[in-house]
Amino acid sequence: MLLQERMSVYPLKSSKGPVFPLRSVLVFLIALFGFYVCYFSFNQLTFENEEKLTSEEEQTKSICRKPAVPLPHEDKQYLHFPKPITYDRGECACTPVRFFVIVSMQRSGSGWFETLLNSHPNVSSNGEIFSVRDRRENISVIFRTLDKLYSMDWHTSAAKNECTAAFGLKWMLNQGLMEHHQDIVDYLNRKGAMVVLLFRRNTLRRLISVLANNYDRRAKQLNGIHKSHVHSKEEAEILARFKPEMDVSTLIPSIRSAEHSMRTCLGHFSKTRHMTLYYEDVIRDKNALSRVQEFLGVPVMKLSSKHVKIHTRPLPDLVDNWEDVSDMLNGTKYARFLDDADYVK
Repeated sequence: MLLQERMSVYPLKSSKGPVFPLRSVLVFLIALFGFYVCYFSFNQLTFENEEKLTSEEEQTKSICRKPAVPLPHEDKQYLHFPKPITYDRGECACTPVRFFVIVSMQRSGSGWFETLLNSHPNVSSNGEIFSVRDRRENISVIFRTLDKLYSMDWHTSAAKNECTAAFGLKWMLNQGLMEHHQDIVDYLNRKGAMVVLLFRRNTLRRLISVLANNYDRRAKQLNGIHKSHVHSKEEAEILARFKPEMDVSTLIPSIRSAEHSMRTCLGHFSKTRHMTLYYEDVIRDKNALSRVQEFLGVPVMKLSSKHVKIHTRPLPDLVDNWEDVSDMLNGTKYARFLDDADYVK
């Protein structure tokens, strides 16, 4: 009898056993459904907030990017609205900025030209930033340097209190520019940066200036200080006293090499939005600087510089062995450099 009761008990327990797992599964499913509902609601709320924020940002951009005068589509890629990290552009936030680079060679008037541009209240040109070797170590470093510059987080004496509308730098051919020309051209086009190609027609005068400047690097004629540019007639006169002796055996190859570099550069950067300018034109043509300002998209005004020209005398008075130089160039296609007519204002 006892055995029979025990046998009847066990089947009863096993019939109730599955109730607990089913209940646990049901609770789990309810909890999962509740979690899904909460997660979906949270994401929906976040999405709406982000959508609202994005809409506000796009509205702000739309307001900033709407010019008073409609612009051609191809011009719009050259209008930028930088957001520097280190300061707030404030009331200038909606002032469009055009990025530029002045491409040149040493002793081609680029220092004087840059000071002219920086006399404009809306232009900031930040000098030869790639004269520092570490900034041109490789193309990745060059890109990072340019990114920082064009974010307008680059602080130099060229910074303006007025709203900056054109922002750039000066870049010499021997500062990594030619070695990485294709990558740099592609970058400038992607970035929407414009190029001012500034050269000197009279390559002979440029070579004389290079020799004189190299001499002063060693001699430091101004109270033990080397100066590539001066701001007084007295300093200019001191530096102009030195008359270099030119190596006539390398004179024509040097001129040929310089002209080849200019032609090559003009070819490389022809695929950018650019303008070509010559030092002699800036001196002789009173409208040259107006064209530059129009190219940069800033109001045209009279520009000025405190730079004082060093070599103002006729060419025969600038070279110690002028007769040798003259004899070497006469009868060649470079004889035109012996005439100062293209320089005199």
